[in-house]
Amino acid sequence: MTDSPSRVAVVTGAGRGIGAAVAARLAADGFAVGLLDLDEAGVKQGADAIVAEGGKAVGVTLDVSDAEQVDAAVARVAEELGAPTVLINNAGITRDNLIFKMTEQDWDSVLGVHLKGSFLMTRAVQKHMTAEKWGRIVNLSSTSALGNRGQVNYSAAKAGMQGFTKTLAIELGKFNVTANAIAPGFIATDMTAATAERIGMSFDDFKAAAASQIPVQRVGTPDDIANLASFLVSDGAGFISGQVIYVAGGPKD
Repeated sequence: MTDSPSRVAVVTGAGRGIGAAVAARLAADGFAVGLLDLDEAGVKQGADAIVAEGGKAVGVTLDVSDAEQVDAAVARVAEELGAPTVLINNAGITRDNLIFKMTEQDWDSVLGVHLKGSFLMTRAVQKHMTAEKWGRIVNLSSTSALGNRGQVNYSAAKAGMQGFTKTLAIELGKFNVTANAIAPGFIATDMTAATAERIGMSFDDFKAAAASQIPVQRVGTPDDIANLASFLVSDGAGFISGQVIYVAGGPKD
C-alpha cells in the first residue's frame, strides 16, 4: 500500500505478458488500474478479471505513438478511475533483423512505440503526478540495451529508455515523483515464444538453452517483473530514483 493521494495506475502494453502481470499485481496491491494496449480483447479481459476480483479497472485501446490517442486514453482513465499517479511504460514491439536488412519502417516502428510512446504517456500522466505531489514512473528497458545481435533498433530503444528514466528522475524529483527502469533478461512471454518460432526452435528448447546461461538456471516470468514493479511504486521505494535494475537471474553491466 502507498500513501498516494490518488491510487490509480496506468500500465501500457497491458494486453498480455509482462504488462498484464504488472496490471494484475498493482490491482492486488489496491490500485485502480487503466490497462492500455492495441489489443482490445486483451485489455478487456484483463480489466474484467480485476473487476471480478473486486478491484477497479478500465481497458483502453490505443496506439501509444499517437499523441491524440494517448491524451484521450489518459483523460478517460482520469475521468473513470481518478487522477493516475503511477505509470508503467511497458508497451513494446520487436522488428528484429541484422542492420543491412533492417528497413526504415523496422527502425521507426520500434523507436516509435518504445521511446515516443513512453514520452507521450509520461508527458500526459506527469501533470496528474505533479498536481498530487506524488508519483511513480517505471519504464521497461531490457538487457538488450547492452547490445544484442539482430536488434539494433530494439537495443537502441531500450538504451534510450535508460537515459529517459534518469532525466525524468532529475526533472520530476522535486514534485516527489520517482522514475526507475527495469531491465529484464529472458522472460517467458508470447514475444520470446515468437522469437523461438522465428529461429526454428521449439519454445521449450529455446527456454532451456537460455536457462543454461543464466546463473539461477531458469528463465524469468512476468511475475518476476511485476514483483519489482510493485515495490518500485510503493512508498518504501521513495528514495530510489533514476536507477536501472536488471532482472536477469544474474549480474549484468
